[in-house]
Amino acid sequence: MSNAPSQPSAPVPGASPAQGRRPHVPVEAFRPHTYVDGIYSLVNPQCGTAKNGKHFLKGVIRDATGEVPIRQWTFDEAQLAEVSRTGFAWLGGQVQEYNGQLQVIVDSISAVEVELEDLARLLPASKHDIPAMEEELRRILGSLAHPGMRALAGCYLANEPLMARLRQAPAAVSVHHAWIGGLLEHTLQLMRIAEVTLPLYPELSRDLVLMGLFLHDLGKTTELTWEKGFNYTAEGNLLGHTVKGAIMLSAMAARAARESGERIPPEALLVLQHIVVSHHGSLEFGATKIPSTPEAIFVSNLDNLDAKTAVALHAAQRSRPIRPGQEFTERVWSLDTRIYRPDPLTWDGSGSPAQDG
Repeated sequence: MSNAPSQPSAPVPGASPAQGRRPHVPVEAFRPHTYVDGIYSLVNPQCGTAKNGKHFLKGVIRDATGEVPIRQWTFDEAQLAEVSRTGFAWLGGQVQEYNGQLQVIVDSISAVEVELEDLARLLPASKHDIPAMEEELRRILGSLAHPGMRALAGCYLANEPLMARLRQAPAAVSVHHAWIGGLLEHTLQLMRIAEVTLPLYPELSRDLVLMGLFLHDLGKTTELTWEKGFNYTAEGNLLGHTVKGAIMLSAMAARAARESGERIPPEALLVLQHIVVSHHGSLEFGATKIPSTPEAIFVSNLDNLDAKTAVALHAAQRSRPIRPGQEFTERVWSLDTRIYRPDPLTWDGSGSPAQDG
């Protein structure tokens, strides 16, 4: 159980799902000791067990402006499936501050259906220009040297339903780049890093690295769903994005060769598939095989670099004021540590930026 107050403060009466709701309060506007009721995206709801044996609800709510943990100290485990049903929930509860972090102590919660036009308000989205990111990705892939590799890339890029999902998909449900456009943002960032670092490793195949980075998470376009909040599809649960990506690659390579007359060597196709199924780095983290080519090792480590750095920066929230006692986050489970939030060169320990000189 989280180190949190054992009892929430007395709830302030608010609207119930059956009553008129107040205007939506953005997460970024939450303040301690205020009551909120409204509809939010519900992320990773779970039923925990307190030391006294009683069940409680824990999870995260988010909208386009931010996210915050929630707790409901009295909760029937049998209600979890219903609360989680749509990926969105109406809730009423008290905003509290604990260890420098906001949380909502919930007194009422229920699943709700939302309209498509509500998603832009209820789901986080990339802060970068999505058409510009796609244009840059296309430019990089257009620079591949091998004609068969360019034909393969072109086959993917010409598949508009696939590219439409790439423009929209998050890179994860809750870990890194978990926002609309996050998959495209993560993929492009990796390709940018590769373009800068590849000259330092001239023996690496630039074509294999860049194509491998483009392909490594592309299966997430079918693994994840975002129409009802971020979640996994049946295909995602049963196959996963690495297996789906490898299957897709076989079909696309055959199609590219048939339509363009340009073919990549069979060994190159095998190595690309290996990059896709091994990029998680180790079997315990979901890799089917351990990275076993120089390019696969390079791709796996770049992926890990960008994902973990994004998680750390998101947790640190350096754009928000940091008061004394708020220097560390709660434990970030995907990093297995608490993150030190301040930039020590610009923070003087008082919550105000340090003065030069």
